[in-house]
Amino acid sequence: MSAKILALDTATENCSVALIDGDKTFFCSEVAPRDHTKKILPMVDEVLKEAGLKLADVDALAFGRGPGSFTGVRIGIGIAQGLGFGAELPMIGVSTLKAMAQGSYRVHSAEQVACAIDARMSEVYWGRFERQQDGDWVEVDAECVIPPALLAEKVKETSGEWTQAGTGWDAYAEELAPLSLPTKAGEVLYPDARDIAFLAQFEFAKGNTVDAETASPVYLRDKVAWKKLPGRE
Repeated sequence: MSAKILALDTATENCSVALIDGDKTFFCSEVAPRDHTKKILPMVDEVLKEAGLKLADVDALAFGRGPGSFTGVRIGIGIAQGLGFGAELPMIGVSTLKAMAQGSYRVHSAEQVACAIDARMSEVYWGRFERQQDGDWVEVDAECVIPPALLAEKVKETSGEWTQAGTGWDAYAEELAPLSLPTKAGEVLYPDARDIAFLAQFEFAKGNTVDAETASPVYLRDKVAWKKLPGRE
């Protein structure tokens, strides 16, 4: 896989940009939940400058398609579409949950990852992923948004130990405790553009790209325009 992939993500509290060019990866990442709109474009400029490339030199633009904060996902896809339109780049949406699975492999060499993002409103964005021999991932549990207490009924025990990823494990530790799933703590709390860029290479090789105008987010919630609660997105 040798495509030049520029990736960005603002779906959670973390804001990140990465560019893969051959065996080199250039990236910026910062936890800045209120400053995504201020930081993301300067990060893009910084990464391109460090790589010695212009936006037009990139083969495809990848973005964290969600799930995550409704506002954060909208910011990310809006910025990505603007860049994609301007440079006429094909676009690739990558699951933020799947990106955390890849991040867990990058950090821990984990090959079975259970991802839970705190979705607020007493729910988590949930997905389980297993690494394949080619480095891509397959869903074991389909992505969903669900009250964590109900996962004990939904999740079936499987072989092996699962590495935890995401903010949901700490936010709902008590509710997730009854899971009949052997897990161990992990360090990955947020998706990272490095992992989105890596995963996007698989989709690019398969020709799974879209035009900027048809790029779309994945919220998982049916009602995306919910009432904001104090201090919540």
